[in-house]
Amino acid sequence: MGKNNPAADLIACLQAEHDAWKGFVTLLETEQQALVSGNTEQLLALVDSKVLAAQSLGKLANERRESLLACGGKVETDGLTSWLQTNAANSLPVWNGILQLSEQAQQLNRTNGILIQTRLRQNQQALMVLQNATDSTNGLYGPDGQPSMSASGRTLGSV
Repeated sequence: MGKNNPAADLIACLQAEHDAWKGFVTLLETEQQALVSGNTEQLLALVDSKVLAAQSLGKLANERRESLLACGGKVETDGLTSWLQTNAANSLPVWNGILQLSEQAQQLNRTNGILIQTRLRQNQQALMVLQNATDSTNGLYGPDGQPSMSASGRTLGSV
């Protein structure tokens, strides 16, 4: 961003951040669909994209703060809103969109976390069922795959 027009830089930062949030929300929605459908391949493919998108959002937020300071604004809870109201009211919808998208992303992330925990619990329960099944059949078959009833001392078919 250029040093000649800090206000224009701030507005450009806001637009870039808004676009990045839209992309991040789309990734989280895709993740949610993959979680619901159990598409683990798609989930694995999304991991890197999510990490890169989150890193990009962090960089954009830092650029926004720096641009706001360069414009004489204050980095506080309502600092950007106040600056925009005074200097660039036409960009308020972009900032409000960022706030809404970040809230939507937070809700999606929370829901996805619940879906992941649910899927993990289901997998752990299935694993316990399989482990219990193998434990209860332990000793019925020998290493050669043949029935082994050595616990009773009798062979199959004998009285």
